Amino acid sequence: MTHKSKWLLFSPLGLVTIGAGACMVQWAGSLMNKRAPAKQWVAAGTAALVVLNAGVSLFGQGVVERVLHEVRERPTL
Repeated sequence: MTHKSKWLLFSPLGLVTIGAGACMVQWAGSLMNKRAPAKQWVAAGTAALVVLNAGVSLFGQGVVERVLHEVRERPTL
């Protein structure tokens, strides 16, 4: 798999995952506001933060792949 194809895979996937994690954080907050049992909203919040951080990691890897693509494709002077 080339750096360009990895970049085109990781970056959008990371953005989608970040969005899903952000929505899940809001969902966990609403569980807390609805006075759901602490065990339930803490578990939901933890899962939400895991998804959000996974998205940041995927997007970061996309940035790395973009830089590697740019470095390798740069014409030699």
